[in-house]
Amino acid sequence: MNNFIPNFPSDGVITLNRVILKPEYDVDDLQERVAMLCENVKTYHSETGFIGGFVAMNSGAISNEGSTTGQAVESPLKDREALVVTFWDSFEHHEDSHRSETFQPLFQEVLALCENGNEEVAYEMLWSGRAYDAEQARAAQEAKARYAA
Repeated sequence: MNNFIPNFPSDGVITLNRVILKPEYDVDDLQERVAMLCENVKTYHSETGFIGGFVAMNSGAISNEGSTTGQAVESPLKDREALVVTFWDSFEHHEDSHRSETFQPLFQEVLALCENGNEEVAYEMLWSGRAYDAEQARAAQEAKARYAA
């Protein structure tokens, strides 16, 4: 589990924010404000529980192969919906970061962009992993062919 996210403890916490931009804002607005917020968290909380994170924007693509809700065309939230995902050593350290005087003003600036307000949900990691390299993939395929019933 720790190979996918270096230094992520087995009892760590992942938080997820779903942001839907108000119509008057765009990706550039979000990137600018989230960059300021993320820099703050890295600067002031790397020694107090923050392990890493990422921000992902809805590309509009919907997988017909991976969706079960009908034939998809394009997400109506393309370029309007983003996920902000962070990794922490504990939920308590995450909560402490939000109480920080330097964090709150920047957080409020991000929230001003949000049509949906904000609900930040904490998750426990059940599994993570990297892809096999070519040699490992061949060995796994051979083992499956030999031993899978």
